[in-house]
Amino acid sequence: MNRFDYVRPASVAEAVAAGSEPGSAFLGAGTNLLDLMKVGVARPGRVIDVTRLPGLDRIEWLPDGGVRIGAMVRNSDLAYDERFSRSFPAVAEALLSGASAQLRNAATVGGNLMQHTRCAYFHDLASACNRRVPGSGCDALEGENRLHAVLGWSEHCIATHPSDFCVPLVALDAVVEVEGPHGAREIAIDRLHALPGATPEQETALAPGELIVALRLPADAAAFSRNARYLKLRERTSYAFAVVSAAAMLEVEGGTILRARVALGGVAAKPWRAPEAEAALEGAAPTAQAFAKAAGLALAEAQPSGDNAFKIELARRIVARALTLASEGTPAAMPALPASPFSTKIGANHVA
Repeated sequence: MNRFDYVRPASVAEAVAAGSEPGSAFLGAGTNLLDLMKVGVARPGRVIDVTRLPGLDRIEWLPDGGVRIGAMVRNSDLAYDERFSRSFPAVAEALLSGASAQLRNAATVGGNLMQHTRCAYFHDLASACNRRVPGSGCDALEGENRLHAVLGWSEHCIATHPSDFCVPLVALDAVVEVEGPHGAREIAIDRLHALPGATPEQETALAPGELIVALRLPADAAAFSRNARYLKLRERTSYAFAVVSAAAMLEVEGGTILRARVALGGVAAKPWRAPEAEAALEGAAPTAQAFAKAAGLALAEAQPSGDNAFKIELARRIVARALTLASEGTPAAMPALPASPFSTKIGANHVA
């Protein structure tokens, strides 16, 4: 780890001023940043500790029924907040499916939004990685890439975004509040993370010195609370990133789907919204045929980036299964293993 200056600002304005200096990095719980610093992938000259900034650790319910979540709210605190988990159950399920309980007790909302890819070549200083060193190449293209992107990738980068939390947030039109050198602004979360194109080093829409201060969910997102699920297929039962994941949310009345939301994780460099699938479901009956059609539309543009063609069919099946489980209703209690595609009900179909 390189030597660095440590700064603990007393206000958001002080944090933004300090973060505007080149080579600076904001530090929350550090569950991602510190790992990257230890292996030399991240080498900030100045670390700005934002953990004690006033007002960033609150969950605030807005007059219209929406919710504003401070960037320093812990993942566990948010997931176990009774009103929040009741209003946005798929988000709570996604949070509880990520990492270990110890990490969830430390990790923050803002840090989760800013996670870097878990691509092994990004983490290996001996490998070529355009995201880490622009113009150096992408060793993943010809390397071990069975878990890499099948949507939105380019010849410059085929990495995937690791967050579970962000997948249902994208489906629910969440908004990120940021403060920066030029004042406050809002970013729709679907535009926060960038696809690689020719500039994979530009991972987000944040400008230098901008700090995430809060996340907002609109009031109408709670309309999906009765039929919402997040499913995550992983190579280990727990403590693993998604091979593929899906958030599915339905508003059903009289046997007809009035509105639908579908998003995928583990398939691209950003959480992937599937508007074509959503449009196909609206006005349809919640049937296996309708869900299979929507799943096909969600992956219609998918292409293997290497030895990962299996992920396309896997993602289709996870989308269809998430829609099926959402149509059956949100569980009254969180499943013992949140986000698992495998039912704990005796005699249930375990084939996704």
